[in-house]
Amino acid sequence: MPRVAFQLRLRPGIIEEYEKAHQHVWPELLARMKDVGISDYSVFRRGLDLFLVMNVADFDHAWDTLDKDPTNLRWQKEMTPFFEPITNLEPGERFAMMKEVFYME
Repeated sequence: MPRVAFQLRLRPGIIEEYEKAHQHVWPELLARMKDVGISDYSVFRRGLDLFLVMNVADFDHAWDTLDKDPTNLRWQKEMTPFFEPITNLEPGERFAMMKEVFYME
């Protein structure tokens, strides 16, 4: 299964609140993410930088579906205030995607 990774940046002063929210991700959101083919999803943090890594057969299809899902839309509404605007997107990107340059299985 393909793995993808992307980067987000937190606003200063909200690290604790962001991490606390992720200790209690809604079960219905997790189920919906699995329904669209997302698995092995991790969020790593260094300072304000977040690196999100997941397995997903079709990233665009998964996010197109989630973009219409009421549970995901509620979660995104709650999460949006945590993030700095993404300024370095390539044309057509919805997230700052990262290129995998090495993988050891």
